[in-house]
Amino acid sequence: MVLLTMVLTKYALIESGYFTHTGILSNIQFLYLILSILFITAGGYVINDIYDIETDKINRSKKIIIGKRISEKKAFKYYISLTFIGIAIGFLLSINSYIFLCFVIPVILLFLYSKYLKRTPFVGNLTISFLISFVICLAYYFHFFFLYSYDYSLFDKPLRNVIYVYISFSFLTTLIREIIKDIEDIDGDLKIKAKTLPIVIGRKRASKVAFFFTGLLFVFLLVVLQFLKNEPIFLSYGIGCILLPLSYFIYKLWFAKSKKDFSILSNLMKLIMLLGILSMLLFRFIN
Repeated sequence: MVLLTMVLTKYALIESGYFTHTGILSNIQFLYLILSILFITAGGYVINDIYDIETDKINRSKKIIIGKRISEKKAFKYYISLTFIGIAIGFLLSINSYIFLCFVIPVILLFLYSKYLKRTPFVGNLTISFLISFVICLAYYFHFFFLYSYDYSLFDKPLRNVIYVYISFSFLTTLIREIIKDIEDIDGDLKIKAKTLPIVIGRKRASKVAFFFTGLLFVFLLVVLQFLKNEPIFLSYGIGCILLPLSYFIYKLWFAKSKKDFSILSNLMKLIMLLGILSMLLFRFIN
């Protein structure tokens, strides 16, 4: 999903020809950016699995790798190696220390999330939502940093507005899915005495929080589609491929009770996220 998001942001959205802008991020530089983020993300998955061994024994017993096929010590070496490679590539790509922080900060947040933040109510959910939406920021801003540095006034304003829409969509869908996953994983989290949102306020109230943000997402998408009423391709896709599945998600969420129900909802939200990101391809057809 991270790779697809970055590739579509650059080649389907920014370079669609629909917007007027000038950026000089070459294909090879973009490849370095992708590799850096993918290595850092992979490292984040490894360190997360290391600290999730006990909860995964309950929540995902059939999918456990660390502690079964790979030792915890070896997994930590993988984490160090993947993260180091990601930061090293990011360093080579960075033209100043501020841009280098774009690679260092996600590494720090991923570690803090795995060790501490995911066990605190709502903070962990917000952290992951920020990191996922940050991927779109990187693909966008790196496209221009090499030419414009920090003069945002030179950026194409319509493109910037569209990017903000996708960032908001990515943030909200991830936040909803993270809350749903916490509800789904409540049994394992209770074992390690984590303080996730459903543990602190209860499964039913946490479900209502997810329902609130889903309603917020629905209203946000309605507002966005209002601006696209003269673009039939976008309007049709938005209603048929995003709003309708989201409406079904809202319906299922309202009646969800069991672990299986929330597992289905988690996968459904992942599908909605994918369909939303794939909508970037439509900019190629309205040129």
